Amino acid sequence: MRWIRTSCLAAVVAIAMEPACGIAASLDQLTDLTGRMQVIVTLKSRDNFVSEYRYDVSVRNLSPDAIAGDSLIIVLDKITNLAGEDREGLTGESFLKRFEVLGQEGQTDDGKPYFRLSPGTSPDLIPQTNSLPTVVRLRNLDYVAVFTPSFKVLGQKRLPPEAKRANSSTSPARKSSADANHETVDRLIQLLIKKGVLTEEEWRKASQP
Repeated sequence: MRWIRTSCLAAVVAIAMEPACGIAASLDQLTDLTGRMQVIVTLKSRDNFVSEYRYDVSVRNLSPDAIAGDSLIIVLDKITNLAGEDREGLTGESFLKRFEVLGQEGQTDDGKPYFRLSPGTSPDLIPQTNSLPTVVRLRNLDYVAVFTPSFKVLGQKRLPPEAKRANSSTSPARKSSADANHETVDRLIQLLIKKGVLTEEEWRKASQP
């Protein structure tokens, strides 16, 4: 019985100490910033033997807002041919499906690969500055000579401290993730005490710094 109490107690302490999720916790929290960013795509190399292309891709913040650096990603949205078409005329298949995308960090819900960007030494990408380039490698399975990759930019605006305080004061019912985390821990503790798995004295000792 003692090892059960110890395991439960360890789990509760881990939950209590777990930090709140970052700004880039999930893609659905991000905003489409494509219209406020200039995407800079530079072809760095081409391997004709395996039909592989290496690009450096960065973005320039054209908006008046600072963008949180840990939220900034680019999504390979489509690939177009010389005529500007992104789908095969007869089948309607996306040209994107004919390419192998190397080194991607994940995919969006609709199956498009994405890559993270870094703002550099600053935590945010401030207005009129460029992000560091990220490497995008594409392998053309059809060996088509000419194509153009097109990217969307996702991220989240960094609110200034004054705006954060204003939002919290105008929305008192809206709880932070840290508050919600503490409430979850409290409910779990009460449940464990009620079930007899944990005593109040054990919890007090474990929660002391």
